[in-house]
Amino acid sequence: MSGLTKPKEYDWKDSNLANFGSDDEKKVKLESAESEPAWEGAGKEVGLQIWRIEKFLVKQWPVEEYGEFFSGDSYIILHTYVNEGEDELQYDVHFWIGKYSSQDEYATAAYKTVELDTLLGDKPIQHREVMNHESPLFKDYFEKTGFTINKGGVDTGFNRVLPEHFCPKMYKVSKKGKTIEFKGVPMKKAELDSGDVFVIDAGDKIYQWNGEECQVTEKFNAAGQVDKLQAARGGKPKTLVLEERSTSGSHPAMMLLSDAAKKEKAEVPVAVRVIKRITDSDGSLDMEDVDEFSRAVLKSEDVFLVCTEDHVFCWVGKDASIDERKNALGYACNYLNKTETPWLPVTVIAEGKENDAFHACFA
Repeated sequence: MSGLTKPKEYDWKDSNLANFGSDDEKKVKLESAESEPAWEGAGKEVGLQIWRIEKFLVKQWPVEEYGEFFSGDSYIILHTYVNEGEDELQYDVHFWIGKYSSQDEYATAAYKTVELDTLLGDKPIQHREVMNHESPLFKDYFEKTGFTINKGGVDTGFNRVLPEHFCPKMYKVSKKGKTIEFKGVPMKKAELDSGDVFVIDAGDKIYQWNGEECQVTEKFNAAGQVDKLQAARGGKPKTLVLEERSTSGSHPAMMLLSDAAKKEKAEVPVAVRVIKRITDSDGSLDMEDVDEFSRAVLKSEDVFLVCTEDHVFCWVGKDASIDERKNALGYACNYLNKTETPWLPVTVIAEGKENDAFHACFA
């Protein structure tokens, strides 16, 4: 029967991401980027911008659908920000790979991500994200809108369907002085406390849990945040208010927290903390083991893979050769494919642009 064929699950791990980084190629990328209509206004203001790959083309994703992705597609996400006390714009650019995204879409997203990086003067930190294994940094962008993965994609003709996978979120609403704070917290029962209000976004339902000792202003603010979450998804989720004194541990909302905690524990990836050196010092490009896991072993003339239990960083030395630079991402992906955790996030980071997550590897 036509129309009922299960979507092909492409082996995105085998996509060719080489040939990035030479001076000639950067010139071509810059010329291409400057003529790419999708990049008009990219990175000009603080905020989030998202594009979807549609048949090799980069198309702007509707702002009202930020936080919603399709499992059959690949996307590019640009986060523009400024550091506290500074005026210069900074960037993180991610490409996100859906489980059923084709190799062509994946490769286009990767190429266009580097193109956007070139357009912004090589300032962005580049990241690869794999569906269902997104980095905390990526998920934080959707703290207020929620993060939903829908079935289908551009090739199926689907536009909006019911979620295939929704990442539940919990928010804490608390009063700090004269300010009401609304922030994401881990989905664990241990996070609940009687003095505050919590919002549990389960996708089809949004719960407002009122602690016995919470303040009226916290309840009022939480109700407003629930309305915003519901409105962001077309008013579809059902909303329910729960009082601590009358909500048992067997309530669906509480069971959701228990399940989330178990799932979080079960899905902690098992990986090895190791550093790999990518070098062509002997005339051929090789990846070598480094005996010591230390910041001190990173040298400017080479590229290093810093692999932890939950992330892989491609650290690019400022004096690394063209071949070393352009093959860093490909080497990282190929290395991960041989491990039990091929889905780990990958971040390409240049010497001198290291972020907090990178520094934390050596803490």
